[in-house]
Amino acid sequence: MSSAEQVKKINVLGAGVIGLTTALKLQEKGGYAVTILAEVLPSDPKTVKYTSLWAGAHHVSHADGEPTQEKIDRETFEEFWKLSEPGGAAEKCFLRLDQTEYYDTIRDDKKPDPLSWMPEFKYVEPDLLPKAPKIAYGVNFKTVTIDTPVYCNYLLSRFLAAGGQIVRAHVWDIKQVIEGGPSIFTGASTPQPPDAIIVCTGLGSRFLGGIEDKKCFPMRGQICMLRAPWIRFGRTYSTKAGLWTYIIPRRSGDVVIGGTKLDDDWYPAARPETAEDILKRAFELCPELAPPEVRATREPTIEDVKSVLISNGCGLRPAREGGIRLDVVWHELKDRKIPVVSNYGHGGMGFQSSWGTASIAVELLEGAFREA
Repeated sequence: MSSAEQVKKINVLGAGVIGLTTALKLQEKGGYAVTILAEVLPSDPKTVKYTSLWAGAHHVSHADGEPTQEKIDRETFEEFWKLSEPGGAAEKCFLRLDQTEYYDTIRDDKKPDPLSWMPEFKYVEPDLLPKAPKIAYGVNFKTVTIDTPVYCNYLLSRFLAAGGQIVRAHVWDIKQVIEGGPSIFTGASTPQPPDAIIVCTGLGSRFLGGIEDKKCFPMRGQICMLRAPWIRFGRTYSTKAGLWTYIIPRRSGDVVIGGTKLDDDWYPAARPETAEDILKRAFELCPELAPPEVRATREPTIEDVKSVLISNGCGLRPAREGGIRLDVVWHELKDRKIPVVSNYGHGGMGFQSSWGTASIAVELLEGAFREA
């Protein structure tokens, strides 16, 4: 058998950060011809259909000590740290910085903090905790923030450079792809069925025929974008009640502030009253958002922060009851039976877990081929 005949054709559905990372990892592994099928690509204008461009984003693990998720997040952080090395090809997708996490409740001091594995981790001394909002506990460490449009386009270009292919398509049912492959969406008359499919369709997995995972639901997140290049640190405040305020600067000088976590909220546009609340909370947490020339002459106000506001927006995080779905299901159509790997349901952890879950998806795929 020739080497060309041994190459397996893999179709990845979805071009968000999960689909792009999974497709790239598989294409660069060798032995696979990977095609991404997606309705929206990272270079397209922002749309609520494509969550990845709305993300903050920074790498702060939400694993909270759960071993599997922590392993996934650690692998991803290690990859981000490598990619963000000074002088590297992807350096400008990232900003390395000091991150401080504040909480309104003191954690169990008999257990190590779940983020203690991060570089240069340390506890914030009690007498250094801010007086407002109500902060009881804090930790500090090094991490990265991600300029999400730049990074997603970096993944796409690297995937194409490795020989991967992209087909813009709206897939109604995975049976379309099982029978015809990407060619049926390009007007070709000859079907090119794949050897396997990897589903990375995020919230769309709820509606995709052949998947229709009703455990998927939106976790609506709203953000404000500021132009504040003087901010070169990250800061988050989390409450026991689930309120979440964050300051995420990017290398470009833009700063994302947020946010909200509203389950089953499908509203696709920014709400003005929510934007006002985000600005108020962010200013309380980080008065430094006001321009330095203002702070040098007088006490800043929230109006000073509004003066550097660029835009408001929202995204529907692809959450899933039970967490991320990573498994293999064999699908049959006519005389064909192929493995369909699922890798979706990341909620607000897409970027933080992208490389780790991509590794698991690849392992599941190769395990399925061995068993076939």
